Amino acid sequence: MRVFRPRWPPARRTLPPWYSLASKAGFGDYQANGVMGAAKALKTNPRELAQKVLAALDLSDIADKVEIAGPGFINIHLSPDYLARRAEAALHDSKLGITPVAAQRVMVEYSSPNLAKEMHVGHLRSTIIGDALARVLTFIGHDVVRANHVGDWGTQFGMLTAFLVESRQAGSELALNDLEDFYRKAKVRFDEDPAFADRAREYVVRLQGGDAEVHKLWEQFVDISLRHCEAVYRKLNVGLTREHVRGESAYNADLPVILQALRDKGLLADSEGAKVVFLDEFRTQEDQPMGVIIQKKDGGYLYTTTDRGRSAIATTYCIWIVLSTWWMRARASISSNCSVSATRPVSRRTV
Repeated sequence: MRVFRPRWPPARRTLPPWYSLASKAGFGDYQANGVMGAAKALKTNPRELAQKVLAALDLSDIADKVEIAGPGFINIHLSPDYLARRAEAALHDSKLGITPVAAQRVMVEYSSPNLAKEMHVGHLRSTIIGDALARVLTFIGHDVVRANHVGDWGTQFGMLTAFLVESRQAGSELALNDLEDFYRKAKVRFDEDPAFADRAREYVVRLQGGDAEVHKLWEQFVDISLRHCEAVYRKLNVGLTREHVRGESAYNADLPVILQALRDKGLLADSEGAKVVFLDEFRTQEDQPMGVIIQKKDGGYLYTTTDRGRSAIATTYCIWIVLSTWWMRARASISSNCSVSATRPVSRRTV
């Protein structure tokens, strides 16, 4: 669209936008509201200035009516012939008339359910919005890395593994296909029996340490969970597949490296047997630096550590990084102080 834009003296203050979509259907398709601000800057009558703008404005090829409204607003009514020509051109263009962008690699992380439990309505927003963003960014020409950062590591898997081993030792074979029921029963045992909870935490440490037996049991939970997720994705027509999954477990080998990097920078402190980073940016109620646990006293790692490994890889590709809630900002603070190279490359995946 060609719009009359006079060159104002540089000393003039910034003026409002020249035109925008009409606020009401009766005002046409576009409204040029900048005349009001320009008239004030020039100390002239806005309606008279609008008349001068119309005299210099030629929109005959795209608009069938251009009119002055009120004290100096300009309403632009696009012609049906012009709209038809643009629609026809878009229909015959594989990109619908959209100008391709300078391609960048963009990681879109979405869905990211916790495995071993059924997906719920809370996952719907991230899954749908994320897939829409991935499709739009791909369509306009970006190289999109889809990422499905599933929760496939940590305490819940120690709990499930301990419950599975305990059940088999008792001679009962629980149906893993009903993971929601299995998880519920395991959680009751975890909450009510301190000895069972200790065994579950032990299994977490064994899993993170590479124990082959525990890892094999863990693979069963992950496979069944992912099959449930994939069924939901197919029903929603979402483009996430197994190859896009890069869960918390994918960064396990990086965790000792992160620990050492923090130690080398003098950021790591011992606190009651755990390895902790104290952040001056975040304060407790007693106005003391807030501590973030990197490694528990039993040798296990928390999500904070796993997420640091993830961000070391993700930032290689990300154009946008969105941080929300205090604990994500705390992790970001740790990340900014600890540069860790990924131990392996990342392929095109969706987390």
